[in-house]
Amino acid sequence: MKSFTNVSRSLLESKLAVGLVAGVFLALEIFLSASPQFAVQGPSGSLENGVAERSTVVEEKDLAQPPGEENEISPRTAPPPLKPICDLSDERYDGCEMWGDARTANGTDKSRVYFIPPPSQLAAAEAAAWSIRSQSRKVIGVREVVVRSLNLSNLHEAPDCTVRRSVPAVVFALGGLTYNFWHAFSDVLVPLFTTARAFGGQVELVATDAPAWFVTKYRRVLRALSQYEVVMLDADAEVRCYPHLIVGLRGHRDFDIDPARAPSNYDMFAFRAFVREAYSLPPPTTALRVKSSGAKPRLMIILRRKTRRFVNADAIVGAIERAGFDVVRMEPTNAADMDAVSREVDACDVLMGAHGAGLTNMVFLRTGAVAVQVIPWGKMEPHGEGFFGAPAAHMGIWHVPYIIAAEESTLYDKYGKDHPVITDPDVFYKNGSNARYYWWEQNFRLNTTRFMPTLERVKRLLQE
Repeated sequence: MKSFTNVSRSLLESKLAVGLVAGVFLALEIFLSASPQFAVQGPSGSLENGVAERSTVVEEKDLAQPPGEENEISPRTAPPPLKPICDLSDERYDGCEMWGDARTANGTDKSRVYFIPPPSQLAAAEAAAWSIRSQSRKVIGVREVVVRSLNLSNLHEAPDCTVRRSVPAVVFALGGLTYNFWHAFSDVLVPLFTTARAFGGQVELVATDAPAWFVTKYRRVLRALSQYEVVMLDADAEVRCYPHLIVGLRGHRDFDIDPARAPSNYDMFAFRAFVREAYSLPPPTTALRVKSSGAKPRLMIILRRKTRRFVNADAIVGAIERAGFDVVRMEPTNAADMDAVSREVDACDVLMGAHGAGLTNMVFLRTGAVAVQVIPWGKMEPHGEGFFGAPAAHMGIWHVPYIIAAEESTLYDKYGKDHPVITDPDVFYKNGSNARYYWWEQNFRLNTTRFMPTLERVKRLLQE
């Protein structure tokens, strides 16, 4: 019996030893295969197992999340790298996402991102490279970002880190058509919200092809998305290293969001609420002025100065006033102060304008307000609905289109009622000259009598 007990004790001890050893190896495997933020690092920040080169690293502790504060919405917590890390399959945008050791560097013609796979995958990794137009529409020409995924054979090509961040980053382009107010929102600000909002401010925005005026003009929106200053990558002398990096913006539709594809099911109502908060406006569901004060409804009319302008603006304003509205005139300029504009639009119940960038200001309207869009001649209804109609509905704003008659277009006066530009717009869509006539050459002379039923409809909607 004694010998049996000794044998049992020996077996038990041997099994415990084997289990202990197995547990140590399992913990070591998890430790080594985790994100680089958990890797064993030397004083310089480089990996001591020889995977990454030595780096001169500047730790910026102010970028760490303040103690006791948590992200508003936690982004993905599991960090599996994408295989491949870049996806070019979407018809609108290209994008890359990488977890681990991602490094940004400027270049003479293209900015660059280097990705070093986790140590456990490095030996089997394949080297690859992509050239990414890092805005939300890949058909728009912007400065491209070269994304390189490295392996053991070319690991030495990765530049040394000079600044190491503890927060994720989003790399995106600010160039293209963003001088236009609508494109600034549709191509950058809306998809940037979709891409970066889930980080709750704990993300660094890294802009390429970036005009300084854009960052200044939209500083409130950018600051609401990130607690840190925007990095201008093209002029950045640093090599910045991130544990999680996204290249490109997720733009689902023109000036719109597909909630089914957005983190936390973000939609345009959430975007409007976010923008209003960024500009210190009341909550979006605050009662409209016409309902809270009992005063006449206030209508802001956008008076374009070049294309698609109202040639009889004074007559239109007079008709609107006779219909029972207080009228505020807005003449858009690139130098307009966004804080002042946001407050002026918020104080109105109705925003009216010809199809154009000025209607983008509907993001500052309150829930239940009305956007009146004057649709140009020339089968422009699909553009009106896609660019403003559907987005307005998704924001919680009424959209009322007014489709002009041929006689209300200056094309009618210029070319005559029998010209194909009036009788057969399809001809110009087929030969590609539709933009010349219907977008750039056309102005409006509204028939104020014909327009009156539209104004009556607006008044009814404001009472709902």
